[in-house]
Amino acid sequence: MDWKHSTGPVEGRNDEYTLIRDAEDPCLGMFDKPLPCFGCGIGWFSLLLGFVFPFMWYYATILYFRSYYHRDPRERAGLAASAIAAMICTIAVIITIAVLIF
Repeated sequence: MDWKHSTGPVEGRNDEYTLIRDAEDPCLGMFDKPLPCFGCGIGWFSLLLGFVFPFMWYYATILYFRSYYHRDPRERAGLAASAIAAMICTIAVIITIAVLIF
């Protein structure tokens, strides 16, 4: 019996190792380096620091809306969390001012 199965990438294998970093794709190891701000990223650092200095949330919100996370997609979640914190802070300030004035 002659079995003809397609083995895909195994057929052309030379039993040699190949490099992970490829000349055609130089961005392959782009995100191997740690994030800035003590390794947690600008967004999460801004979220934590925002509880002491709330303007950091607005700074991170500006970075989020200007698509800073295209430089490093790992920053997206922290920047979004800071934007949500800025929105909650703004709503709380508006409600507080409305209650004090009226």
